[in-house]
Amino acid sequence: MPSSRHVLALAWPMTVKAIFLHGTVVIDAYLVSSLGEAGLAAMGLAAALAGFVLGAILAFANAMQIRTAQAVGTRDPVFLKSALASGMAVSLAVGLAGLTIIWVFGAALIGWLAPTGEIAQQAQQYLSVFSLVILGEAVGQCLSSYFNGCGETKIPLYSFCLSLPVNVACSIVLIHGYWGLPAFGVAGAAMGSVIAVFVQVGFLAFRFFRNSGHILRIPGWHQPGFAATLNRHLAFSLPIAATFLSATVAAHVCTLIYAKLSVNEFAAMTLIAPWIMVTGTVGMQWAQATGIIVAQLLGQKEEEAVLDHFLASAWRGAFVAAGLVSALLLAVCLSANVLYADLSTETRSLLLVFLPVLLILPFPKQSNAICGNTLRASGDTIYVMHIFIWAQWLFRVPATAVAVLYLDLSAVWVLSFLLWEELIKFPAFHRRLWRGDWKRSDISD
Repeated sequence: MPSSRHVLALAWPMTVKAIFLHGTVVIDAYLVSSLGEAGLAAMGLAAALAGFVLGAILAFANAMQIRTAQAVGTRDPVFLKSALASGMAVSLAVGLAGLTIIWVFGAALIGWLAPTGEIAQQAQQYLSVFSLVILGEAVGQCLSSYFNGCGETKIPLYSFCLSLPVNVACSIVLIHGYWGLPAFGVAGAAMGSVIAVFVQVGFLAFRFFRNSGHILRIPGWHQPGFAATLNRHLAFSLPIAATFLSATVAAHVCTLIYAKLSVNEFAAMTLIAPWIMVTGTVGMQWAQATGIIVAQLLGQKEEEAVLDHFLASAWRGAFVAAGLVSALLLAVCLSANVLYADLSTETRSLLLVFLPVLLILPFPKQSNAICGNTLRASGDTIYVMHIFIWAQWLFRVPATAVAVLYLDLSAVWVLSFLLWEELIKFPAFHRRLWRGDWKRSDISD
């Protein structure tokens, strides 16, 4: 009978990979920073545009991860092949659609947003090369989700551990033109990313064909024909993708509103936001691993007692993960004088004022994440989407706007809206889960 130990076995490689992924952004910025503010601004502008496309690919990859886990649970190889083929088709379609939009509107948008012509030119050079990364990620994220859904979460981690040093080494050489090569500047950082992503995809493809390549030779589809199979996959995936995309857009909108705070308050919010995201990875990956196992159990048509026992064990582990997140945020705030010694005393003191919110936030957030991923695993994706979207756009975004633009409330009140959002979602998630319909879901269609 699966327990929290099985969740941990799946979650820790996913967590390490996610943290490494956040760290890569920091490393790339550090490597480009040697070119000066113009190069850094150009990379940031181009990466922001490409980030929307990569975010969409990742959103659909998360949906495919659950669909794959359902197929693994049913032990139906046709279902498994169908999930992979449908997921790959959707991922490539999203990547190509995003690239088309960038090719058509990217230059004009960069020219409008860039403060100088030099920055605009460098951003376009970076983006033209980085387009290959988007295509590589469309394939790589799909294969990573396939392995995660199968319970082999270490393979995507190994692929990232292999590609990360390649990315750093190639970027350094190509940015500065070592070993007799031309110095490509900002475009060299994009070239390093291209080389790394193809190394990553090559490793994932090799492991797939070695471990599971036989499923591609199985005749037939899970639905009558591939078109019907793809439509069924989209019906499952779109609500999950919409949830992730809505969260991304809402976060960007709130960040723009934060800019209207005082300089010290905005600086404090800017400092704490990445820490909330990075430390929260621990809890979110635990919840996703829980959803993978629930999807597999539902595919196996396990008895309700087994599902209840597993979820209770996973929930206990989730609160341990939430406690760890709180402890990490506490350490960050208490170390503010060391980490941010160059900043003003007022800015550093605000991090301590944030502490009550930061210490409580992980617990309802973690519990909601367990509910959301469990309901998604049962196919109840539209209900979960509604909870997230309405909580974001009917509460957090307008409340943030009113508090900052009209009421002139302090930053700690603005940050507290993250906690209030989780408390608003709490009864809707838990009432749905406790009703128990998810335990009787038929996910074999």
